[in-house]
Amino acid sequence: MIMGMELLALNSSPLCNVTPRTRRRIHHTPNNYKASVAMMMASASKVSVAMMMTSASKVYDSVLENKKHVLLTSLQDTQRGLLTTPHQRSSIEQALVNVEGTNVGQPIDFNKLDGTWRLQYTSAPDVLVLFQAAATLPFFQVGQIFQKFECRHNSTGGIIRNVVRWSIPNFFEEQEGATLLVSAKFTLVSARNIYLQFQEITLQDINISEQLQALISPAILPRSFISLQILQYLRTFKAQILVRDSGRESVGGLYYLSYLDDDMLLGRAVGGGGVFVFTRAQSLY
Repeated sequence: MIMGMELLALNSSPLCNVTPRTRRRIHHTPNNYKASVAMMMASASKVSVAMMMTSASKVYDSVLENKKHVLLTSLQDTQRGLLTTPHQRSSIEQALVNVEGTNVGQPIDFNKLDGTWRLQYTSAPDVLVLFQAAATLPFFQVGQIFQKFECRHNSTGGIIRNVVRWSIPNFFEEQEGATLLVSAKFTLVSARNIYLQFQEITLQDINISEQLQALISPAILPRSFISLQILQYLRTFKAQILVRDSGRESVGGLYYLSYLDDDMLLGRAVGGGGVFVFTRAQSLY
C-alpha cells in the first residue's frame, strides 16, 4: 500500500510530466546561456565601438575648428591681405596648410561648393591692386568681394561669378555704390582642380548717392520727366564686355580648391597667382 502511494506521488511529480521537447530545452540551456552571453558581448562591443567613433569624431571636429579659428585669427588687421608683414604671411601660410591637410585628396562636393562665399584674405596681385588703389585714391572705395558658385546637382563644372562691390564717394552709396561682375565657366579637371574660362565683365547695380540725386533732381523743385529718366537710367544701368571670342579660346586659368566644408573655402590660383580664404555668406541674388 505504501509502495503504491509512493509510486502515485512519483508519477504526479512535475519532473515526471516533463515532455521530451522540454527535456531537450533543459538539456541545452547552458548552450543557450552561452549564446545569449555571446550576443550581449557582441552588442556591447558594437556600442563601445560606436561610442569610440563618436568620441573620435568629436575630437577631430574640435581640432579642425581650432585650426580654422587660428587661421581666421591670423587674418585680423591685414585688411584682407593688403597690410601684411613677412612674419604674418608666414603664419598665415602655416595656418592655411594646417587646415588644408584635414581633407587633402578628397574630391570636391559641388553641392557644398554651390553658393556665395565672402573674401576674407588674399595674396593675389590682381585683387590686392584694387585694395591698394582704394587705400591711396580718395575717390575710390572697394567694398565686399564675393565668389558665387552655381554648380548644384552637377559633377563636372558650372558657373563662377566674382563679385566686387565698389564706390565713388559723393556720387555712389558708400562701399556698395556699384557692382563689378566677372563671370566664368569652370570645368573639373581633377579631384580638386577646376579650369576657369572667363566669359564677360559686367557693370551693374548702380546706387547713386543722395547728394547726386539732389543735384539731378532737387527736392525743392518738381521732378521733370528728364530728371526722372536720368535717375531711372542710372539705377538700371548695365554694361557688359565680352572677354571671349567665338573664334578663339577664352582667357582662362587653373584654380586649386584646397579645402572645403560647410562654412569655409580655401583656394590657390595655380602658377603663383595667390591664395584665397573665403567664408560662407548669404545669397546675393
